Amino acid sequence: MRPRTLEEVVGQEELLAPGQLLGDAIRRGDVGSVILWGPPGSGKTTLGRLIARHTERHFVPFSAVTDGVARVREVVREAEGRHRMGHGTVLFCDEIHRFNRAQQDAFLPHVERGLLTLIGATTENPSFALNGALLSRTQVWVLSPLQADDLCQLLQRAIRDADHGLGDWDLSWESHVLEVIAREADGDGRRALAILEATAMHVGRGGALTAEVVTASLAIRPAQYDRAGESHFNLLSAYHKALRGSDPDGALYWMARMLEGGEDPMVLFRRATAMAAEDVGLADPQALRLAVAAREAYGHLGPPEGYLPLAELTIYLATAPKSNTVVRALSAARAAARDTPAASVPLHLRNAPTGLHRSLGCGKEYQYPHDTPGGVAAQDYLPEDLRGQHFYEPGERGFERTIRERMEWWRSQKAKQHRGDHDTTVPPPSGKGV
Repeated sequence: MRPRTLEEVVGQEELLAPGQLLGDAIRRGDVGSVILWGPPGSGKTTLGRLIARHTERHFVPFSAVTDGVARVREVVREAEGRHRMGHGTVLFCDEIHRFNRAQQDAFLPHVERGLLTLIGATTENPSFALNGALLSRTQVWVLSPLQADDLCQLLQRAIRDADHGLGDWDLSWESHVLEVIAREADGDGRRALAILEATAMHVGRGGALTAEVVTASLAIRPAQYDRAGESHFNLLSAYHKALRGSDPDGALYWMARMLEGGEDPMVLFRRATAMAAEDVGLADPQALRLAVAAREAYGHLGPPEGYLPLAELTIYLATAPKSNTVVRALSAARAAARDTPAASVPLHLRNAPTGLHRSLGCGKEYQYPHDTPGGVAAQDYLPEDLRGQHFYEPGERGFERTIRERMEWWRSQKAKQHRGDHDTTVPPPSGKGV
């Protein structure tokens, strides 16, 4: 059922419709080396074959999984022979991201001198998977998963086509059964056809395709997830952003997607622990404690019961008050440390273990806070160049309201001591609870 003309292609209208750059270039027969980046079953191989046909070049399939550099040299020798006869060669490299960067370099001289038109197909982000030299000599086109309407059109064609499909099987089908198959295919045209074929085999010639038969014919529907690929980082990013955005439903969904895809739960625990410090912070100091406790609980329980502490942690973090003041305080303090790498420690803060140190004034002016009214000493703790700077400014959410009140009280006490007023009748906030 692979399309043999550009008009037979379903989906990818944003690339192939009249007026679109790639589609018009294919129709003109004027396409150079390209990288086709898209999910499985989106039509990468079909486009490669159509490009070769429209440009009247010989199509050479090549797999980065099973072929190696030796095969590249063989293809080059054959291409040179065609070139002498006035014919071009399209080298279609499937799974090109499986080649390491040194192997990818084997294509470069032949692409550069025009001997080969390289069409690379990949499911991975070319920016990460391909070297810069190869990317600079190719144009990257992004293919999308096929939409449900596209898949239904493809399935109808397969059922009715007697030459290449199931047209001579005399099948009947319910009106919505193709929609069920399209939903199960997850945008993968190849999977949609495989489901249709399995269902037809189940009912036999002259049979009726029903939603129940489709469901019975399905194997386990695999999660679209690659633990070592870009989808790992995309789903992990979605999980973190849902937590930050206080959406427990979204966070639970992305957590479940990763677990169903076979992700190590420790990856999620590490991200949740980082989020507890980065995005919840001191607005709820219990968040970090719960993150550590949940991870320890998983170690005791293991899967699947251990997923419960992870789910509890996910819901807690998503519904906790949020604050990034710790992140901003750390960033500001590190910036100040980089700007003043040689700032001296004030004498009153220095250690004085020997008589020489004491004779130099080390520790002489230090005020012991426990011996001062209210337990607050009106002294500076920053280098002279940084006095008066504030790196941490508590927010107004959750427990940080209590921290703000406490810090304001401390600052007021220091100001009173500077004025010689030691009135401490107003106690600092207790800060009990969150």
